[in-house]
This record gives sequence, structure tokens and C-alpha cells, in this order.
Amino acid sequence: MSRAKAENEQQWDLVIKPKTGWFDIDLLELWRYRDLISLFIKRDFVTFYKQTILGPLWYIIQPLFTTIVFTIIFGKVAKIPTDNIPPFLFYMSGNVVWAYFASCLGRTSDTFNTNAAIFGKVYFPRLTVPLSGVIVNLLQFAIQFALFLAFYFYFMMKGAPIRPNLWILGLPVLLLQMALFGMGTGILISSLTTKYKDLRFAMSFVVQLWMYATPVVYPLSQVPDWLRPYYILNPMVSIVESFRYAFIGASAIRGSDVVISWLVTLVVLFAGIVLFSRIEKTFMDTV
Repeated sequence: MSRAKAENEQQWDLVIKPKTGWFDIDLLELWRYRDLISLFIKRDFVTFYKQTILGPLWYIIQPLFTTIVFTIIFGKVAKIPTDNIPPFLFYMSGNVVWAYFASCLGRTSDTFNTNAAIFGKVYFPRLTVPLSGVIVNLLQFAIQFALFLAFYFYFMMKGAPIRPNLWILGLPVLLLQMALFGMGTGILISSLTTKYKDLRFAMSFVVQLWMYATPVVYPLSQVPDWLRPYYILNPMVSIVESFRYAFIGASAIRGSDVVISWLVTLVVLFAGIVLFSRIEKTFMDTV
């Protein structure tokens, strides 16, 4: 009797219960598992650079060569206008922003499939995995942003028409929006790929098309007025143009575009979290 009484009097620090509802989501649980997020960040970083010769230099080589190709093809051959911005700086600014979003999307869109082994063995908040991926990609952005600043000051000293403004202070907000939108879209796709495997093969194609639906290689001013209300529903349009306006001072972005962009971002993030939370309960039956 004394043993049974002692067991009944036990108090647990953490009780794990099954989640059954669509909106049975505990985001505060992510904070309690912050140490695990740190471990995932370290794992992702080490895994990416393991057995590589150049390591982080790839983060410099990729945007540099992409910018050179864009400058030749779209600037010299196609002669697409860049709103009086030096073409090289115009394309690099778009590449730096797009690269961070594409990395977040790519890393989070295959969460269930790449982590099925560990998901099936032990409990922890599944959102810690895509969240750690979004955070570790900040290193990529930091390196590429430093590269952008190097060319930015170079063109500024050469007298290029560059007019930085107070929107620069909003850079952390742009980073936050890119992270939220990238993660929201990624986990939404990851949830769908547990049942529809074709999406995994279509991802690279979709991301490439998405880039051309974003003003990376052309300015927003070139988009026809009749298309703009639909075009601006892509949150990356506002993010890329806001980045250019902040550092270079040339953009056709409007305040209403930013508001719409944030609304779409929050809707996608909410839908992604809800569907992700729902799928994680049964995904081991389909993966």
C-alpha cells in the first residue's frame, strides 16, 4: 500500500499527452526545447560542411557567379531596365534576398521525409526541426549580405545613384518575414508530400519558376498595372523591393503592398503550422 501511495503522490515536471485537435498547438513548447533547437542547428551546420573543400566559400561563389550570369544575360543581352540602378548591384541585391528564402523553403519542405527515422523513435516538438533550419540559414544570409555590402560601398564610392534611407532599420523585419514565410510555405509543402510524393520532385522546378515571378531579374516597375494586384500577393515581391528601396533608394513598392505581403505571410504560416501539427500525428503511416 505504501508503494502505491507513493506512486500516486509523484509529481511530474512534464506530462506528454496526445494531441488530437486541429488547433491543439503549444508554441511555448518550442521555448522549453530551445536546447534541442541549438543541437539541431549545430548538426545541420556540421552536416552541410562535412567533406567539403571550400566550406562557407560556396555561399560567396554561388551568388557571385549567379549575379555575373544575370548581368550578362538580362543586363547586356536582354537589356532589361533596372531603374537606373547599376545592373550588377541590382541583381546581387535580388539574389541575396532570394537565396535566403529559397534555402529556408528547401530545408523545411522535406522535414517529414528526411527526419522520419528520428521522428519515429522519440518525442519532441516537430517544429523544432524546420525552425532550426531557418535559423542556421542566417549564416548563409550574413555571408552573402557582407558580400553585397562590399560591392554596395564600391559602387557608392564610384558615384552610383545610391540613396540609402531609414528603411534600412527595417532589415530585421524583412529577415523575420522571409523566415516566417519560408518556414510556413516549407512545412505546408512538407505536410503535403507525406501523401503526395510528386511534390518532392516538383519543388526545384517550382522554386525556379517562383524566382521569375519575383522581381529578382527585373524591377517591379516593369509589371503591368492590370497584373499588379495579383502579382503583389507573392510576399517575396514586397521583400525584395523593400530591400532594394532601403539600400539603394529605387523601387516602385507601396505601403499597401507591404501590408498585403505581411497578411499573406501570416496566413501561410498559420495554415502551415496547423496542417503540420495535424499531419505529424499520423505521418509515420504514410512516409
